[in-house]
Amino acid sequence: MSKIVASEERAEAEKGGQPPASNAMRRSSTFAALSYPNYRLWYFGQMFSLMGTWMQSTAQAYLAYQLTQSPAFLGYIGFANGLPSWIFMLYAGVIADRLPRRSVLMVAQSVMMILAIILAALTFTGKVQAWHLIVLALLLGIANAFDAPARQSFVLEMVPREHLTNAIALNSSMFNAAAAIGPAVGGLVYAAVGPAWCFTFNAISFLAVLAALALMKLAPFKPQPGRGKALADIRAGLHYVADQRLIRTIIINLMVVSLFGMSFVTLLPAWAVKVLGGDAATNGYLQSARGAGAMIGALLLATFSGMFPKGRLLTLGSFMMPVFVIAFSLARWTPLSLALIFFTGTGFMVFANSSNALTQSLVPDELRGRVMSIFTLAFFGFMPLGALLAGQAAARLGEPATVLLGGSLLLIYSAWVWLRVPDLRHTP
Repeated sequence: MSKIVASEERAEAEKGGQPPASNAMRRSSTFAALSYPNYRLWYFGQMFSLMGTWMQSTAQAYLAYQLTQSPAFLGYIGFANGLPSWIFMLYAGVIADRLPRRSVLMVAQSVMMILAIILAALTFTGKVQAWHLIVLALLLGIANAFDAPARQSFVLEMVPREHLTNAIALNSSMFNAAAAIGPAVGGLVYAAVGPAWCFTFNAISFLAVLAALALMKLAPFKPQPGRGKALADIRAGLHYVADQRLIRTIIINLMVVSLFGMSFVTLLPAWAVKVLGGDAATNGYLQSARGAGAMIGALLLATFSGMFPKGRLLTLGSFMMPVFVIAFSLARWTPLSLALIFFTGTGFMVFANSSNALTQSLVPDELRGRVMSIFTLAFFGFMPLGALLAGQAAARLGEPATVLLGGSLLLIYSAWVWLRVPDLRHTP
């Protein structure tokens, strides 16, 4: 029996590119997943690339506001970026189950690099217009729609299942470390030399993740059996989610958070100028404070995820986020606003990472790509609708009232889930 267990451990370890660990302490470490070479390549390659992504995102939003002076247009940008999720995300989940995920990721990342080059060229030549930003956001959304399900389900090709939660948490810490640094750097670069250099750095940064993917030593990809029509595969994924009460609740939670909780991010460029009396650098600081808070949330989850049920952590984040969004909507002093948006980011990341880890621990391997495409659609698909609603509401009610309303609705919904789905918070 021990030989069978040992062989299974070796097979799991080969997935991450190294022999199985013999040290129990390493297994419980905050950075356990980084002991696997493939994951290390992914982690540091992605971190560098995401620095560029956040620089571009921050600079593009502020450029859009400069070109139009319209908070509603910020909502249009967010909507254009997220619209392709509704059209392509479920099909992309089928692709993630049928094709090598590394290949899907390399194609998607290459397309994103080309789009960054185009945006940099338009800006350097002084020809960039507001409609260019809409079109490029739409094209970037298409690439993201195919990238996201493959990226979410790729984690188990780099680390064994026992370190899945740790790897997911470290993924988010990496994402948010970049989110903590990239926007601030982007805001300063924008103020010093203009947005085109932010877009240029983003284009260059994609080389890091492409190189990391190329250098990985992965087990041969094994597509799931029964490869019928794509529509039938999509239906199977949807039926599974509809039949599983906990997974269905988690995904509806994501929809509501994306619709009401995250929409305030769209308004940050206008908030920096109109509410706090700042500029591009202030916008960068707000984005960075949110990212820093999310990074801390991810690291806390990586450290303590084994000590508490995932459902309890998810519930904690679902209440923490709206409370701080409401407080942020009432603040008018920049240092206080930075502190409040920091804790908003922490709450969101505890919620989002716990949702991800809990979903992946419940779903069978043969449906992983499709279920994670639905999971990602709930997040990326409803966020642009939230951005559109927030932009329109801000144009009529003002930014503070819009953020206060969104946070209040989210808090009411979190209380409803607490009362109606009590078993969620006890799920391990």
